[in-house]
Amino acid sequence: MAWYPGARKMELQPESDSQPAIVPTQFILHSIAAPWTVQRIYEYWRDSTNLESHFGVAYDGDLGQFIGTQTRADANYSANRRADGTGAISLESASNLDHTDPWTPQQIEAIINLGVWLNKTHGIPLRVCQSWTDPGYGFHSMFPEWSGGGTACPGDARRAQFHDTVFPEIVRRAQGGAPSQKDVLDMTPDELKAIVKQAVEEERLTLIKDQMFWLGVLLDSGDAPGDADVQYQVAQTRGLLKSFFGK
Repeated sequence: MAWYPGARKMELQPESDSQPAIVPTQFILHSIAAPWTVQRIYEYWRDSTNLESHFGVAYDGDLGQFIGTQTRADANYSANRRADGTGAISLESASNLDHTDPWTPQQIEAIINLGVWLNKTHGIPLRVCQSWTDPGYGFHSMFPEWSGGGTACPGDARRAQFHDTVFPEIVRRAQGGAPSQKDVLDMTPDELKAIVKQAVEEERLTLIKDQMFWLGVLLDSGDAPGDADVQYQVAQTRGLLKSFFGK
């Protein structure tokens, strides 16, 4: 059974060894209707139900894998494993309680990268599923056979993101294109805030690394540094560390 190198391996037992094998032909996206971390998703599958997905992704893009991709998981009803041995790979994603919020930029990036890997590893074709048995990519509410009659999962916002962003970018990258940047004018306020926050944190880390590098150079140089030089570099590094960690 295959394990995605971009995910934390959090293997569920006995399901991982006892459930039948599948030939994966579909990738189906879900929302779990809870703002959970990957660890909490794993604990829920382990302790509260005998149903599970192959993958789970938290709001921050942290990705966990619970079942090998060539073993049946139970999140897709009739698509879990069909009579011919084919089946769907499933991903649950953290969401609000009504699964009405959009995927975060970090979740989108994790889903895209996984989708590309599934195409390269299992040959899942780069198309949107046209029926509940048709190989390709889809989301839980696409066909009633995937849910036992119908569901709103993963919600309207995420269905739109699947069509507008997620699936086109999976295709682009799988075909050799470099990751694209979404136009700033199309971003939601939450997406912009997340990007700005990430950029600020990366810039602070760069400044801290620079200060620590120059402090090391100063202390390791052949010339004895003056007290004022050392105090200046120490103060700069301390100030940046306090800024970064908020202490």
